[in-house]
Amino acid sequence: MPLGDADLARNLRRHGLRVTATRLAVYRAVAELGGHPDVESIARKARELLGSISTQAVYDCLAALTDVGLLRRIEPAGSPARFETRVGDNHHHVVCRRCGRTRDIDCVVGAAPCLDPGDLGGFVIDEADVTFWGLCPDCAAVGKDRARDRHAQEARQLATGSNRRKEG
Repeated sequence: MPLGDADLARNLRRHGLRVTATRLAVYRAVAELGGHPDVESIARKARELLGSISTQAVYDCLAALTDVGLLRRIEPAGSPARFETRVGDNHHHVVCRRCGRTRDIDCVVGAAPCLDPGDLGGFVIDEADVTFWGLCPDCAAVGKDRARDRHAQEARQLATGSNRRKEG
């Protein structure tokens, strides 16, 4: 659950960070957008909330908020970095291969890491970053519609003979 301004300010101070209008606006932008917004969307929303703010300032705030654990950064392969306010629990993500829509998936095990990696060669694992890939319901429905349309077109072509080779 996203923090309110007073709780966020308290957490920033606790981590040795100054409470600035920019940090508050960037965090609030992520919280109000919900889900897993990218930097461009966050910057646009932060400008709506605050007015003028540079893209670099947005990146700097996101880095600071992520470093102290107030935001989580995820980087699905082939996608821009995304941010979320859901921190402090062990959850994963599912990403649509077609549109990039991202959704949280609760870990069925609960404790991190929830995978058994086998021989770690001395590494001590404290987190597993799991991303599931597939098609969201909307894109899956579009794919079924396209396949159905393609099959119907092929059936019409077979029925009319337009699919036959011309003999010459």
